[in-house]
Amino acid sequence: MKKSSSLICLCILFVIGCRPDSSQSDSNDDWQILFNGKDLDDWVVKIHHHEVGDNYANTFRVVDGIIQVNYDDHDTFDNRYGHLFYKEPFSSYHLKFQYRFTDQWMEDAPSYTYRNSGIMFHSQDPNTILKEQDWPISVEYQMLAREVDGVARPTGNMCSPGTEIFYEGKLYPGHCLNSSSPTFEWDEWVKADLIVYGDSLIIHMVNGDTVLRYSKPHIGGEVANRYDPYVKIDGKALTSGYIGLQAEGQGVEFKEIKLQKLD
Repeated sequence: MKKSSSLICLCILFVIGCRPDSSQSDSNDDWQILFNGKDLDDWVVKIHHHEVGDNYANTFRVVDGIIQVNYDDHDTFDNRYGHLFYKEPFSSYHLKFQYRFTDQWMEDAPSYTYRNSGIMFHSQDPNTILKEQDWPISVEYQMLAREVDGVARPTGNMCSPGTEIFYEGKLYPGHCLNSSSPTFEWDEWVKADLIVYGDSLIIHMVNGDTVLRYSKPHIGGEVANRYDPYVKIDGKALTSGYIGLQAEGQGVEFKEIKLQKLD
């Protein structure tokens, strides 16, 4: 009995230890704070039609300890898809952040951008994104909020500009893949987790619940345009890359952005 009880205990500890959502500590000693709540000194801006580092019309700004995507100083959107990248790349990690939308939306932006934003990861280096390239070659943790009453609109989805992924053991043919999350109101703070194991397993979480799992992110597919062909090497596994906050015509706020590296 003692031997079998010990074996059962070891099995339970092994399973618990392998669960990505239960093995991570929230102790500040374990986490790298990506946003200091004061400025964007550790971040790099890239906006379509503009050179790297040009934060056109103060699109990305810090207000009251929050990163805002703000269009107060824009006359028109003019397809100025923007991204704010953290200064260094990562490979295997657990990223935590919170977000909510604002009531800003540029009416000349495409209709799909309404209450829509995201965080890009495994992205190409922002310094390799050309001036007229719209989206970085990357994978996206897509964030959505309710658009029409009574119509489900999950968040924590996956989109793939210039990339592809495997879902349920097969190459996924679409550009975006919906999660199993509920629908949230536009002004509600949502807690998001992104757990990445190189080019192996990727897990999306919303308010503590796992809502999507997929694997094998690699370069390929369409959507990203006017990129440097030397960067888009179709079939190349994405084992690491940059993390970027998205701006595509919809106001949004981010806070408490932190990361824990994983083995």
